[in-house]
Amino acid sequence: RGTVRAGDAMTAAENAVAGGTVFDIGYRGYDGPREGRAAARRAVFIDGVRAALGFGRGGRAKILPWAFLALMSLIALIMALVAGAAARLAGPGAELNLPSHGDLFSFASVILYAFAALVAPELLCRDRRDGTLSLYLVRPLTGGDYIVARWLAFFAVMMLAVLGPQLVLFGGLSLGHPTPLAYLREHWLDLPRTVASAVVMASYFTSFALLVASFTSRRAYASVFLVGLFAITTPFTAGVSQEIGGEVGQWIAMFNLTNIPLHVNDAMFGGFTELTEDSPARTLPTLLHVAWWALWTGGAAAALYARYRRVAP
Repeated sequence: RGTVRAGDAMTAAENAVAGGTVFDIGYRGYDGPREGRAAARRAVFIDGVRAALGFGRGGRAKILPWAFLALMSLIALIMALVAGAAARLAGPGAELNLPSHGDLFSFASVILYAFAALVAPELLCRDRRDGTLSLYLVRPLTGGDYIVARWLAFFAVMMLAVLGPQLVLFGGLSLGHPTPLAYLREHWLDLPRTVASAVVMASYFTSFALLVASFTSRRAYASVFLVGLFAITTPFTAGVSQEIGGEVGQWIAMFNLTNIPLHVNDAMFGGFTELTEDSPARTLPTLLHVAWWALWTGGAAAALYARYRRVAP
């Protein structure tokens, strides 16, 4: 019986094949140029920038990133207007404590942290949840290529968020000065310092926020964790470090997450900001602050790369 049934099954299969129908559903072979991994990396980078800024999506997706960018630019514009008005009212030669680029970095650091916490998960969590990452990796693209392109994409967005308002402030301070050319001659070194400090802050927030986002496929979870981490560690480290004092208090203050890049910023501009002037860690050596920032930034970036380097389709 088994032989008869097997023969009947084979006959039925042959009849099904013989009576099958071929449908033309429009697939055609690709005969265009093969651009390889470089084009794939570039495409992931561009897509990451668009995702972070809400391009190609609904209006609600654009509100959050552009509202943050507008807020930081507005703060810079107000600081420039205040400085310009004070300089003109006081007249030439007056000693004024005008807002500086370091002060703007201090004011914006909390906003930048929130911006990174809310926007960075857009670049990683959606791909993990929707399974898009597996589709990326069937192309000539590795997990390392993917995460490097995503890191660079968010770093470019963070540089826009950090450096844009600083350029607004520099332009406002120059134009608001009684003698703009004299201001440019005296303060032109602020431009390279500002760019260098922007790189420090943007790379730190990019690495830290993307590392946290890489552990979940839910954007809300990553954002809430990052905001909660800031809300807990900032007052805790500030209060405990001042209460304990001494070298132990200084090291506890080093774990204030928003102050890590600000201490490097202080070294570049040669002064303290409102967020760092009361920190016990401000008196520690500059090289220690730079090494501490490099450890957090480089360590987070290395851990992020290691997580995605092993990803396979």
